[in-house]
Amino acid sequence: MRRMAVIGAGSWGTTLASLAAQSVPTVLWARRAELAATVNQRHENPDYLSGHRLTEDLDATSDLREAIGGADAVVMAVPSHGFREVFEQISPHLDPRVPVVSLTKGIEQDTLQTMTQVVTSSAPDHDDTRIGVLTGPNLASEIIVGQPTAAVIAMSDQESAESVQNALMGPTFRVYTNDDVIGCELGGAMKNVMAIAAGMSDGLGFGDNTRAALITRALAELSRLGIRLGGRPATFAGLAGMGDLIATCSSSLSRNHRVGVALAGGKSLDQITAEMNMVAEGVKTTRAVLGLADRAAVDMPIATHVGRVLHEGMNPRDAVLSLMTREARGETD
Repeated sequence: MRRMAVIGAGSWGTTLASLAAQSVPTVLWARRAELAATVNQRHENPDYLSGHRLTEDLDATSDLREAIGGADAVVMAVPSHGFREVFEQISPHLDPRVPVVSLTKGIEQDTLQTMTQVVTSSAPDHDDTRIGVLTGPNLASEIIVGQPTAAVIAMSDQESAESVQNALMGPTFRVYTNDDVIGCELGGAMKNVMAIAAGMSDGLGFGDNTRAALITRALAELSRLGIRLGGRPATFAGLAGMGDLIATCSSSLSRNHRVGVALAGGKSLDQITAEMNMVAEGVKTTRAVLGLADRAAVDMPIATHVGRVLHEGMNPRDAVLSLMTREARGETD
């Protein structure tokens, strides 16, 4: 690979771009010109990764055409609510054979499409075997300081997947390949909803037993929907499912977990979102996940109760009681 473009200068987009720039020329697109200038001049992103040094070889720009010009791969790190708008500005200028990789763990609200589906619908002539997702237990603030972790690049075209894999692999960031794009993508989106539930549990003062039970049942729940929508069971037992779920449900670094903790502390959703300078995808994704579950006739009790807390004013403690007193059933039913 001769050049990579990363579109979106949030915490994860910036971290991934900094990683890539260690092995391949990489350009990071920032919406604001002043942030791009700061990355170029000071080699840091004070808005999202304050105090962390970026790879000096990383270049940044606020010009989309400049960012994607000559790129052998385009990585999309734009939040789900703005993903389509930005990609539609890019797609007319992309060679249809250039791999497009989504980092965004969300679902579009109106269409209930995943981000790879948004790419396909926005650019129907693009080679859909080269449209994929990078996902896994990837908390940006740990990766940027060199803590070891792993991720999975899911794409149908093996050669393209391996090209991205080779560009990102390093001593602290191990990348695996997978061809289950929908399974990997749904795992990454749905776990954000479950992380809000885990945050509520922690915020209410519940302990390790509660968290372990919640994560286990959350995995069963997201696997049930993911498999119904075309994903493979093994995917949800891997980095895109279990791995990402454990990290996001257990870490105070997770934005979605922090939302849950704040809800349990009595804050309103409006207060929480006003205080955050980064997007917690689970807030928007909850309704979309429930929409997909309704369409597929899949029962998702944890996600349902997260939705009631977020959008119907249900008290988090009442949500826990409601979940615990549901009708008894078999574990594998």
